Amino acid sequence: MTKPDQETFWSQRYRDAGEDYLFGVAPNRFLEAHRHLFDSGATALSVADGEGRNSVWLAEQGLAVTALEISPVALEKARRLAVGRGVAVDFVQADILTSPWPPAVHDFVVGIFIQFVGPQERGIQFARLKQAVKPGGLILLHGYTPKQLEYKTGGPSAVENLYTEDLLRAAFADFEIVTLDEYEDELTEGRGHRGRSAVIDLVARRPIIV
Repeated sequence: MTKPDQETFWSQRYRDAGEDYLFGVAPNRFLEAHRHLFDSGATALSVADGEGRNSVWLAEQGLAVTALEISPVALEKARRLAVGRGVAVDFVQADILTSPWPPAVHDFVVGIFIQFVGPQERGIQFARLKQAVKPGGLILLHGYTPKQLEYKTGGPSAVENLYTEDLLRAAFADFEIVTLDEYEDELTEGRGHRGRSAVIDLVARRPIIV
């Protein structure tokens, strides 16, 4: 999809949820399971952040958080969530494929279910994730594997948008892979992600060049 198409598509999905949050207000389970990594005062970038469930939770852990999201409808709901939880997040409307990102300034870069692009644009997407994280910092990436097409409980319908261990290992070969784990889980993330799901986790550290 083009930028206007993506913005329109996602805004309509979030608008259709009404006062509810399409993917709920609790953080993604993979992210929450890595709470021990997040030092208070560190910086984090949450990309394609949606309605704020992950960025707001990161802010609650004491991080200075910037959240990028293309949909103004999602951003409005995310700001309400942040106010209700009593935290500050720098919410920015941006197309993560075309908007400029400041290089190498974040301790953590988080991508939760950002599989709305195919192989060509995914290369750009991954390069920008790598660009944004400091040397020694971590990328946390969580998504669906091709087996998810059997479950149909969320995620894209295009198999080429989904992740495999081989794909992620090759894409992040220039980083230290801390965690790469493929498994099945029961997701309860609003009405957008609900039921048995085939997922994959990546935690990768940007090398420190000395």
